[in-house]
Amino acid sequence: MISRQALVAACDERLQAARFKDYTVNGLQVEGRERVARVMTGVTACQALVDEAVAWEADLLLVHHGYFWKNEPVEVTGMKRRRLAALLANDISLLAYHLPLDVHPELGNNARLAERLGFEVDGCADGELGEGLLWLGRPGEALTSAGGEGLDEQALAAHVARQLGREPLLIEGCRGPVERIAWCTGGAQDMITAAHEAGADVFISGEISERTTHLARELGIGYLAAGHHATERYGVQAMGAWLAAEYGITHRFVEIDNPA
Repeated sequence: MISRQALVAACDERLQAARFKDYTVNGLQVEGRERVARVMTGVTACQALVDEAVAWEADLLLVHHGYFWKNEPVEVTGMKRRRLAALLANDISLLAYHLPLDVHPELGNNARLAERLGFEVDGCADGELGEGLLWLGRPGEALTSAGGEGLDEQALAAHVARQLGREPLLIEGCRGPVERIAWCTGGAQDMITAAHEAGADVFISGEISERTTHLARELGIGYLAAGHHATERYGVQAMGAWLAAEYGITHRFVEIDNPA
């Protein structure tokens, strides 16, 4: 068991949350009980996840997508009221990290997605590791050897489907074997131009926009929309596992399926 204050401070420091100018509040968003023994993690603090935290008697809920986003209505009514009421009535803290959990070089979404997909990380196109959002790398040896004469877009898409448990949307654009890959989890589809400029053969993100298809085809870069939710499941799990190992708390990740 650990104090709420110590746990939040440890997470803030591990993710260097104070460095980021974000669209939301990073860190403690809702204050719950003083002592923490049970931490539940999930991608988004939707009502279904809050209900799971209540049923499991969690002390703290740690998510990637929390509340209080820039430009959202400030009134605590309707859906927002119900979510907050459930947390407050059950004395459950809500801890959320957005950009800090995307970019962390070990526990972040981009890092954990690369590990899951077997990519070798070369660096970032827009900063140092731990600062940039657009990651660059190569398919690992196990992936390239499975491709025989060379990994192509279709083989990469099939590999992503197996690893993430859902079929990605493939926009074909690569004109040769896949040797260099760029990726950014979540809603990062508009980084495709930067990925192309960085020399990537394929770019992977979570979401796709109408314009993304034309950009991929005309730039000559393959594009995989692998799912906003599906690409961002792994950072919070890594954070929960780290907290469990570091402080002896009980951790449970809950998957609330989301096809987007």
